[in-house]
Amino acid sequence: MSSSAADSSAARLNSDVRQRHPTASATSENVEDTPQQPEADAAAPRVKKTYGKTPDGTVFVVPTTHDMVTQLLDPREPKNLSDVAVLAIIALHFLAAYYLPWSVKRPLFAAVFMFWRLAYNVGIGYLLTIQSKYKLLVTWAKRWKLFENPATGKNPRPWLYILLKKELETKIPQDYKFEEAPIEYNTWLTFRRVVDLILMCDFISYCLFAIVCAHKPEGEGLFMGFARWAAGITLVGFNLWVKLDAHRVVKDYAWYWGDFFYLIEQELTFDGVFELAPHPMYSIGYAGYYGISMMAASYDVLFISIIAHAAQFAFLVIVENPHIEKTYNPPQPRVKCELEAGSQLQEFASEYSVPSATGRHDNTPLPVHNLIGLKNLDFFRITDVAIVLLSAYLAVVTMVTPNTRVYQALFVLHALAWRLWYSFGLGVILTMQSEEKMFTRHFLKYGESVGEAWRQWKGIYHLSNCLCHASFIAACYKMYEFPADWTYGWALLKHVVGLGLIALQVWTATSIYESLGEFGWFYGDFFFDSKRQLTYTSIYRFLNNPERVFGTAGLWGAALITWSRAIFLMALAGHFLTLAFLAYVEKPHMQKVYGRNLRDDAGVTKFIKRSLPPPVTEWQQSIDKVLDETKHFIDEFVEAARSRLATGSSTIVKDTSALFNKYPARLTLSKISADLAGYDPKHYGLSLAGTRVVGTNEKATGKESPNARVLKDVKTQAFEYGAPIRVKWTAPAKHSKKDWVGLYMVTDNRSREVTEVPSLGRWVPTNPGEYDTTTDQGILLWDQPTEQKSEDTDLVEGEMIFEGDKLWWTQGVFEFRYHHGGGHHVMSISEPFEIQIPKLDDEHMGVEISGEVGERAVEAALLPVIRNCLDRDPDIAPSNADERFGGHVERDGKYARRVVYAIRHMFGIDFAPAVVLADGNVRRLAWRICHAKEVLAPFSMSHTNGRTTPIDSKFSV
Repeated sequence: MSSSAADSSAARLNSDVRQRHPTASATSENVEDTPQQPEADAAAPRVKKTYGKTPDGTVFVVPTTHDMVTQLLDPREPKNLSDVAVLAIIALHFLAAYYLPWSVKRPLFAAVFMFWRLAYNVGIGYLLTIQSKYKLLVTWAKRWKLFENPATGKNPRPWLYILLKKELETKIPQDYKFEEAPIEYNTWLTFRRVVDLILMCDFISYCLFAIVCAHKPEGEGLFMGFARWAAGITLVGFNLWVKLDAHRVVKDYAWYWGDFFYLIEQELTFDGVFELAPHPMYSIGYAGYYGISMMAASYDVLFISIIAHAAQFAFLVIVENPHIEKTYNPPQPRVKCELEAGSQLQEFASEYSVPSATGRHDNTPLPVHNLIGLKNLDFFRITDVAIVLLSAYLAVVTMVTPNTRVYQALFVLHALAWRLWYSFGLGVILTMQSEEKMFTRHFLKYGESVGEAWRQWKGIYHLSNCLCHASFIAACYKMYEFPADWTYGWALLKHVVGLGLIALQVWTATSIYESLGEFGWFYGDFFFDSKRQLTYTSIYRFLNNPERVFGTAGLWGAALITWSRAIFLMALAGHFLTLAFLAYVEKPHMQKVYGRNLRDDAGVTKFIKRSLPPPVTEWQQSIDKVLDETKHFIDEFVEAARSRLATGSSTIVKDTSALFNKYPARLTLSKISADLAGYDPKHYGLSLAGTRVVGTNEKATGKESPNARVLKDVKTQAFEYGAPIRVKWTAPAKHSKKDWVGLYMVTDNRSREVTEVPSLGRWVPTNPGEYDTTTDQGILLWDQPTEQKSEDTDLVEGEMIFEGDKLWWTQGVFEFRYHHGGGHHVMSISEPFEIQIPKLDDEHMGVEISGEVGERAVEAALLPVIRNCLDRDPDIAPSNADERFGGHVERDGKYARRVVYAIRHMFGIDFAPAVVLADGNVRRLAWRICHAKEVLAPFSMSHTNGRTTPIDSKFSV
């Protein structure tokens, strides 16, 4: 893969909680302690402060704090009651390890460690998630009045206030006053004490489990024992350096997830360990686990280490990454420039060989129908069908043939042939494409476009890639022998390490694809004059060519698992061919295209060079000089032989998503609340207001119209798809403050008294501040006096709005239900209403959709629908047909799914969500719709095109 994904500025990392750049919402940094000082103190050193900012805008001085180990174990640091409690619990762990019998220690400490690990990853993860989404930890502190000064008379627990004050002020003797600090900061300090307990006990229990499992393997020699302990100590020492260096960079603020509570202004330079690996705290920061496993010589310790490490990665993906994306990497503002949109439309039309107004063709492809990944598997595409059939054929042949030496040799040679074609054959094609545009010229010769050449190349490369790896897996299967005894020798360890190397290659390939996209994965800059900037992001921040180091790790992992000489030779050949491909195919082209924009050293290389002593640096420079001279010699030799290789290269080229969205209705035996007595449903009411559907009168076409279905005085309201709906409610003045209103499909509930199905998030409380795990978004008015009168009780009214994710993004008949007191007892049900998407075709629009007039009509009809699909948010939804959609559309796939659903029901055209992302504005979507309708016109049964071709709805495109 061409490394066209990289950013030379390596100072910022927004993809790791230990790599956050907390500069987004702060007010000041490094301000002097006293802005005015007497002349006598002018020479005194300046004391610098860091300022933080809470979500409500409060600015405060962030005091200096110390790390957990220093606070607990350094006798010079002040101690408090929580420190004593943590040390006492740790002492209990040591006492249990010393006094309990050996038969009990191993299972007990395994259970204890898993308890603390779950407390870390699940417990702390849950607290951080609800704090990130709802600020719930701060809400609890406010509700319980933990930090309310007892002098106000509002604190029900003065003793707890005094205890917290003493605990926190003891730890921070300077620049901190408990009464003056924001509640967010005090909540974070209290949260830290819980984290200290969990992290310390997690580490101690793991070490004690390793101690009780440690033993010396039978038959281990002196040299092997020394090597095992030396490697283990080295890994533990490396782990310690990673933690210390990471803490040096991020300080306590990021170490304890401070940005879940408040933000600070602090420039961080991500050097040291942050140049070695992504997410260093969670990747190489766990190397010590495997070092301890080596010293303990225990598979039990190794497996529990792997489980703990995997749980930590899950914590990163589920808890930290979403918060990082939300806080430090929000979607970019929507582009409103009409000129840019016009140029993008020209680029869009060129892919379909449609000349722009200026006659210019910009051939940069738009990625719509991707190839990589199971989610993109399409059995209507020849490449995917060929891959599935050939892989199935290969699997069947592998299973039915015997494991004799002849067949083993055949499968190894077969895998080697595919590897040679994949690295050498495709490398020759790419080299000739880079120098002479050979592949593109072939298709231009037959009147095809550059886009067609690009699509055919992607198919060839993808097919070759899949079969290269499938043939290697088949060869490994033939050479593999199931161990008779997993405990004998290195059998189990080989499998563990081998699977780890395979996982490393899978992760590397995934990271490369996420960074480069399909354009870079398939070497798009060999085919198009890309205007993309060369940036170094993701895995390319650390390595210039990840494939050189980790791209073939899975081959060596398979060699370890099979323990076969043939597979070892295959791994060696694959690694060598990969290095040759990078050196003689990719690198020359990158230098030609990007020139001086290519960097010399990646993050890891820079770190290693800075860490080397001067004598080693000089020796390394000498070695580099020798390698450069050798490379020049080989380059000259290859150049001399290139003409011979090229003569035969032309013969190488050949052409070859509904589950139920809710679980089966969960019957709930509802018990009427004790406080329900005295509430009369007749005092409750709901009324609706929304954007009504404006469409043609279907009676004129001979079709049944919605108004003709039933004769009644009150007509069923029909609202636009995705348009906000306002709900006004009426209730007694003494109604429960935890009442709420939910939106349901009419057919979902059999009972009119009790709601039987969950709301799936489509609900709004009547009063703000009553629920913890939801925002009050949607509440407009509450408990307002009403003009309606009741003889029995006083009434109040309120208003709320359902929009965005609160709506059902489908057509149907719906109703709102008013529920009492946080339960599911129904007090009122609204009039049913419909959500409709008006069907638009030549008959309804009055013009033919094809042609410029038709395109403008489609744009006019499509724009309000798309604005609804994009929540009418000015940062996302366009105001005209030329404006691009906001960055949220690419970030969250729900918007594209809404749009394609609407297009399918409006025009009968079924697009993939990727089309919405690729087009990017209404005009391009309208052009695509008209183009599709024009292609399908002969199969339409409209009056305009005649009724000669019958069609069933299941054939809608």
